[in-house]
Amino acid sequence: MKTFKKYIKEASGFPTGPVGENPNNLAGEVTDTLGSDVFNPQNLKRINAIIGAISNMEYLLPEHAVARLRGSLDKIHLTFPQVPTMEGSSGEFDLPLTLFGGRYGKTGSEKSDEITNDDGISHMVEGGLHLKLRYEMMPNNSSCKIFAKIE
Repeated sequence: MKTFKKYIKEASGFPTGPVGENPNNLAGEVTDTLGSDVFNPQNLKRINAIIGAISNMEYLLPEHAVARLRGSLDKIHLTFPQVPTMEGSSGEFDLPLTLFGGRYGKTGSEKSDEITNDDGISHMVEGGLHLKLRYEMMPNNSSCKIFAKIE
């Protein structure tokens, strides 16, 4: 049987922190490694995995799923507008994303009489990013299933 001292000596610590620093950490700490770098395809893939995990559950009300998605995306400074009312047995929405609330003002690249007013993403990603949201009401128990992805 191991002694407590030996157990502590063998332990490598908690499996948190950026990927690569701790071999026990396969996923990484989301806020430390992602930040607001949604322009990197690897980070966007990880964000979509997180969104997929949130939406891979059944919810009593579709608004609960949207609130969880909004809260998770808020942590990395991505926001989306109010979701239209979800009526019927299924539907789809394409919601534009905004990074840090968008950009407004002078960036130095526009003419002297112009002002930049955009979503904070479209200057780096052509056309910006959108949250593709699809929902289905389950007929057997009236719960809701949400499918979401950033494209």
